[in-house]
Amino acid sequence: MIYAVVAVVLGLIFPHLEYRYLAGYNHSMTVSAATAVFSAAASCMLAFMAIVFALVFVIVPFGSTYSAEMVLWLSRDPIVWHVLGIVTTTFLFALVALGWMDRNGSGQVPFFLTWTVIILLIACVMVLACLVQRLMIHRVTGMLNFVSRKGRQVIDTVYPSLTAEPTRQRLEKSPNAHMPTPPVTQTVNHTGPPMVIAAYNVSVLVSLARQAGGVIIMSYAVGDTLFEGDTLLSLSGGQFALPEAALSRAVELQMERTFDQDPKYALRLLVDIAIKALSPVINDPATAVQALDHLENLLRRIASRRLEVGQAWDRDGVLRLSFPTPKWEDFLMLAFDELRFYGETSLQVMRRLRTALVDLARTVPPDKQEPVRRYIAQLDTTAVLPTC
Repeated sequence: MIYAVVAVVLGLIFPHLEYRYLAGYNHSMTVSAATAVFSAAASCMLAFMAIVFALVFVIVPFGSTYSAEMVLWLSRDPIVWHVLGIVTTTFLFALVALGWMDRNGSGQVPFFLTWTVIILLIACVMVLACLVQRLMIHRVTGMLNFVSRKGRQVIDTVYPSLTAEPTRQRLEKSPNAHMPTPPVTQTVNHTGPPMVIAAYNVSVLVSLARQAGGVIIMSYAVGDTLFEGDTLLSLSGGQFALPEAALSRAVELQMERTFDQDPKYALRLLVDIAIKALSPVINDPATAVQALDHLENLLRRIASRRLEVGQAWDRDGVLRLSFPTPKWEDFLMLAFDELRFYGETSLQVMRRLRTALVDLARTVPPDKQEPVRRYIAQLDTTAVLPTC
């Protein structure tokens, strides 16, 4: 819409300025030729937009093994909308330029107006090439790499390294660190349509809880869906009620899940891609194996991080915020349960699944090995794998 508005405004102002101040500059093209070129440019842009729309919203999503969530992400790619915007600008500007051919029977073609249309046509060809290059990322391999990269980034952001000193150990030296949780004095419920928790503003929530002298307890984790009437958060031990608007602003709600503070989202997308690849319609176990490669990589990174991040303290060592976070077992369930069910008839997938579990049992820290071994034992009793 911004592109369209700019195109209309420039189309109404720029020709007037050229006609008034730059009338001495004329293009060598004849009026009939310029009219034919601009008419062809305007009509071709409509076909161009149809091609871009079909390429992005029909051919690529339905001809791939993406999940529904990845199709939504693809439709929001800013490159797509910039391409459609430039095409729309060329279409509208070419229409406006037609009205200035042979103005007042002068038999002249405006020089700068003509070259502007030509430059816009060249820009359309260039952005089409950029779009084709961009769509190469949306192949299965490129999409798997993209999701895996986003997953690694959010894991590194949310979870501190095992070598780092835990925040709780630093603050437990404070005499206020072990104070019992006081009774609930305020609750904030969600109103409106179902929304997904995208992120918590931890510093703001801690500051608000410190002002009230209490502890804010979040009822749902990042990535969970809130329905009408669900308790978003509660304040325990507050000396006074906090403004609900300030508390609500500290929790970012979206229509769909995001990568911001949700390490499970990357695993969810990888599992969805693998499950769709294993469907009878597609029957592509090789893609599922590729997804398992990335799942194992993310699980190794998660295992090397400190997962106890669901509490936050103020500078005096007083607990001010508590929110649920996934455990190591939750990540294992998300990564392997559904793949084990849908891939039980694929020898290739089951072999790679067992290899991933064996590698995890060998590389993860000792305190995380037992759940992996249980998965290996369960897989050995349910799957039939050939012995070498």
